[in-house]
Amino acid sequence: MTTDLVLMQAEAVAPPARARRRRSVTRRHLHRGHFGFLRAIVQGLHARPMWERYLAEEGEIEAEQEAAAASEEEEPAAQFARHPKVRRVTTWLRAELRAAAGRAERFGMARLVHLDLGQIGRPGEALPSLEDFAAEAGLDGFSQAEQLEAYRGHFGRAVDREAKRASLMRRQLEAIDWLEGKYAQPVLAADGCRAWLADALAQRLEEAGVATLGQLIDRINGLGTGWWRALPAIGAGKARAIEAFLRQHAETLGKGVGEHVAVARRQRYAHELAAVVPRGLAAADTLVPLDKLVVPEALDGRLGAFRLPQARCLISAHNDYEAVLSWLRSKPGLPPDQVARLREKRRDLGSVPGPLDWLHYLSHTQRAYRKEAERFLLWAIVERQKPLSSMDTDDCLAYRDFLAAPPAHWCAPRSRERWSPIWRPFEGPLTPRAQAYALTVLGNLYSYLNEKNYLGGNPWTGVRPPRTAMPAMDVGRSLSTDQWQFVTRQLAALPPTSANQRLQVALPLLYSTGLRLAEVVSLTTADLDWVSLPRPGTREREEAWWLTVLGKRSKVRRVPVPDGVVAALGRYLAARGFADDPRDQREPVALLGHATDTAERTPWGKADTAGAAASLQPGTLYKQVKRFFQACARDLALVDARGAQRLAEASTHWLRHTHISHGLAAGVPIEVMQQNAGHDSLATTTRYVTTEDARRAAALRRFFEQGDSQ
Repeated sequence: MTTDLVLMQAEAVAPPARARRRRSVTRRHLHRGHFGFLRAIVQGLHARPMWERYLAEEGEIEAEQEAAAASEEEEPAAQFARHPKVRRVTTWLRAELRAAAGRAERFGMARLVHLDLGQIGRPGEALPSLEDFAAEAGLDGFSQAEQLEAYRGHFGRAVDREAKRASLMRRQLEAIDWLEGKYAQPVLAADGCRAWLADALAQRLEEAGVATLGQLIDRINGLGTGWWRALPAIGAGKARAIEAFLRQHAETLGKGVGEHVAVARRQRYAHELAAVVPRGLAAADTLVPLDKLVVPEALDGRLGAFRLPQARCLISAHNDYEAVLSWLRSKPGLPPDQVARLREKRRDLGSVPGPLDWLHYLSHTQRAYRKEAERFLLWAIVERQKPLSSMDTDDCLAYRDFLAAPPAHWCAPRSRERWSPIWRPFEGPLTPRAQAYALTVLGNLYSYLNEKNYLGGNPWTGVRPPRTAMPAMDVGRSLSTDQWQFVTRQLAALPPTSANQRLQVALPLLYSTGLRLAEVVSLTTADLDWVSLPRPGTREREEAWWLTVLGKRSKVRRVPVPDGVVAALGRYLAARGFADDPRDQREPVALLGHATDTAERTPWGKADTAGAAASLQPGTLYKQVKRFFQACARDLALVDARGAQRLAEASTHWLRHTHISHGLAAGVPIEVMQQNAGHDSLATTTRYVTTEDARRAAALRRFFEQGDSQ
């Protein structure tokens, strides 16, 4: 039994800890990489770069391991080729090819591929060229035949050995080529992970919903750097080996690991992310977002069943895709300065804006409307095989049912970004309320197309959401008086940082005004005025601070602000380097700005270039408020488990509900709260009237307690 086979058996029985850590991430199947590596070994090429190119998934070989196995007389290339791990793989590969040739009844070839050319002649012995030999021996004036005779006479058997080696090498390479064409298994995207990856790795990937190599590539490209962190027992080393294996077989896979995977998310440019998923057609297994969608000509709606003549159309849309974009652009968008900040955040300053560039910089309303139109357009193309302009009421009813139970391949977690190949239009089945909202938005889309003479009818007319889709507003998403008092005590105890000072202003401002998140982050000092108004029936005047707020559907309203909140705001403005009285601030400054001490507190982090006067992104404040409420919940859990659970669920919008509920409970007229909240209907504000319900609950509790005591 050879030494190599002994080593292989010993490792199989009791592999040492060091070997276990460096075990191959793939299963042993003959693929093109194995044949490429064996060709390199046969030709005497340096095995290390060939190993890294063809067999990186077999694991790394560290320099100290290589040196420990080396012989002082051998060249570095030969030292690496003699490494036990390399020899084990080479021995296995030759044995596999020998068996394959035997199955084909090519017994001469079987003996040939198993032959190690390193055992023929003296490895490393270098013979000079005929020209060099002739010059050194003084045979320049002799004929080539005479020079060759002298050369053979001088080197004798070494020449014969080299000739034999060359002949055997040529025959071995021909045999390897024949075997590769017959037995090399192509690595395909549809192959299951278990076909090529080690069982333990394949199992963890399958548990994460990754069953095939194609899905694995999509996950890697979709998540980028650190795609493996959510998978147990898969570290950076195994992840890099898997990536190397997939890159090596990109040709047969038909897709490859993108270059962006090696770059941290914050360092990527917008054009790099845009290239991850090219524009293309949508299919059941390839769902792309609106900005990447290419609609087939047969389904683009230019010949839709309900299209009106183009000459009568009031928009320049010639197909359904362009019509949807026209409707989307008609909704209120972001101001230019905010678009510029978003472009900088996406590292998009160096690229030339394209015709669809504006789709990356939408307002909250536009994003919500895009989502619903995008879903319906994809469903129409992929599932219904009809253009939007041919949709009838039966199609709309079918889509309503689809919203309640979209297939699994239409769904993905919300964290999957739109540039990612694993993005999907749904997270899962829509709640009844979300279904109702979707139908409302799509009805708005078709109404717009009717009004612009693009379509001759609205199929959504008369389509109603399920009855359960019309619940009353969830006014329970508010804090009790005791919970709010607990929150304010926790707020006052925060460490003195710029971000905490911003939070100490933001929470009382949200609570006292009932503003929406998007409204409060857009406010500047120019929106805050000191107003003196006459009191009705008296000579006295009512003086107060008022905010001018641009709300939903571009409606402007005025909201009073308590003096104490404005005083705290003044201290916050002064800490940012501005006038503490908003009336003294000449240039408008965002009421809630970026943290000014980031560089001192986290010098290792990314520098904030927005400036102290710039407004805050809604997501930044939302996440900060959520983290604060969750921290409050952990402290409250020691004495009030139920209250802590509510605090853990609270968000910025809870403060709007709390403002209305507490105001109505305190006796503020309902029409005043309606104006403050910006509700179109008094009925919406009426839903927050909970004081009578509280009295009823208290009275019934006393009644129940009396019954229990009898």
